[in-house]
Amino acid sequence: MDVKIISQEVIKPSSPTPHHLRTHKLSILDQIEVKESIYIPLLLFYSSTPQESVKKSDILKQSLSKTLTHFYPFAGRLKDWFSIDCNDAGVIYTEAQVAIDMSLVLQSPEIELLLKLLPHDSVQRLPKQSCDQVLVAIQVDFFACGGMAICVYVNHVVADGAAAATFIKRWAEVASLDNCIDFDVIYDCSSLFPSRDLSDLVAQFAEEDENNEEPENLQGETVTKRLLFSGSKITSLRDEIGNRSIPHRRPSRFEALAALIWSAMLSTTSENDTSFSKVSFSVNLRNRAKPPLPQQCIGNVYRVKEVEPLVEKTTNLSILAAKLGDAIRKVDDEYVRKLGEGAVDYIKFLRNKVKCDTFIFVSWCRFPFYQVDFGWGKPIWCATALSINRTVILMDGRDGEGIEAWITLGKEEMAKILQDPGLMIYCSSG
Repeated sequence: MDVKIISQEVIKPSSPTPHHLRTHKLSILDQIEVKESIYIPLLLFYSSTPQESVKKSDILKQSLSKTLTHFYPFAGRLKDWFSIDCNDAGVIYTEAQVAIDMSLVLQSPEIELLLKLLPHDSVQRLPKQSCDQVLVAIQVDFFACGGMAICVYVNHVVADGAAAATFIKRWAEVASLDNCIDFDVIYDCSSLFPSRDLSDLVAQFAEEDENNEEPENLQGETVTKRLLFSGSKITSLRDEIGNRSIPHRRPSRFEALAALIWSAMLSTTSENDTSFSKVSFSVNLRNRAKPPLPQQCIGNVYRVKEVEPLVEKTTNLSILAAKLGDAIRKVDDEYVRKLGEGAVDYIKFLRNKVKCDTFIFVSWCRFPFYQVDFGWGKPIWCATALSINRTVILMDGRDGEGIEAWITLGKEEMAKILQDPGLMIYCSSG
């Protein structure tokens, strides 16, 4: 697929950030993301409309500039481990021409194709962990058929999945409503999750890495596949698990699908193999606190929560779903309040998770990606190209009822799971 860059520029906020807002404090949850320097890639595809590409381009750039005035940390640069310098340096904005019809990508959306539509090349050329690192990059791809993809690349330091979704939706609202919306987006989470001096911990980890020849979970080539679960299949799965559970409890969509995929993972291992016996999931903390934190607040307001490890291997869906549900219900207001106090232990937990066989589920379902209308209609498909080994990312399907699961595994592990009959009766690959 030939993707030709036709223009690239830096978009800055339309109004300068006031002096008293020039320093945005990072919370401890934001600080965790500094070293990893991971970008969240999100892609929104739009059908062809009579409106000219040049007009759409002008609307996107002008509205982006206005939006950045309110999301001013996004246009700043990472200053140090404690803050972002909101200096209005801007975000990278790229436009490209794709010499094929968009339908060819939608029919077979392999992650290798999606990566070509992202602005990651311009970001990857920057020095890793550079204090001059761009926090947001955007690429708009115009297809030969007239369709377009708006691809957003957000540094995890400044936003989690929920915050990235809020940014994109607000950008679209500015484009379509001409800024006639309420903008209350910046919330200082450092008061709830205070920043910490992590230099000793980083030095300790660096020494450990130097003494280790290679990460323990290095399994060679990884692959990412998309599995599609229709709304009706998910309903059937939830009913089946609920009917078999004791006491009777119908699991949520997330619990049911995570249990199904977890069970399939376990079925690929031998009796003595402990792979996939441990799983974790990410949870949005905004609704877990009392009173709830603002949904539109930026930064990282999520936690990776570990499920109680299996004592004995089982592929029973009711047992696995119950374990997931128990872990989810423990994330309450008290849990959120204590998170700041145990931040260092949490960082060590994340460190150990990376170095062992823990499998993680991330849900971006119910995020408003399919409501993002820049003035020429809602997206016909939304996707991600985030590929992290032993990770499942769940996103809403195009019809709003189904769910798409993006699974990344080692090549051999993936081949095994795609042959699991229990999984395949509920999904199709795409």
